[in-house]
Amino acid sequence: MKEDLVPVRLDKWLWAARFFKTRQLAITAINGGRVEVNGQRAKPGKAVQPGAHLRISKGPLEWDILIKAVSRQRSPATEAAMLYEETEASRLHRQELEREQRELGVYSPGPQSKPNKRDRRLIHRFLDGTD
Repeated sequence: MKEDLVPVRLDKWLWAARFFKTRQLAITAINGGRVEVNGQRAKPGKAVQPGAHLRISKGPLEWDILIKAVSRQRSPATEAAMLYEETEASRLHRQELEREQRELGVYSPGPQSKPNKRDRRLIHRFLDGTD
């Protein structure tokens, strides 16, 4: 539990909590003003501790969370979800937005499989304008 009290860089925490795939993506989001710590813009090196309030915007989605624990290492998603607690209003708003986008067809499913050799040739012919 002593490790939970040691502050961690904001970009490293966002990466460890699996909000961003890489630390560089987290740094870009922080510098772009899409991450707020306790209601203020922050720099990637800002130290965060348990009890800090974060607001994270990622595309149309937004999370409003409270840090429960810190970690310097990326762990499985189930363990990473234990690092924070999302507010109920934030969770409901995000789920409603995802449902609306699904109904509008924004999240359209991709192809069921990769195109085979014949399909690729047809695609290339179509794109090249031959035939």
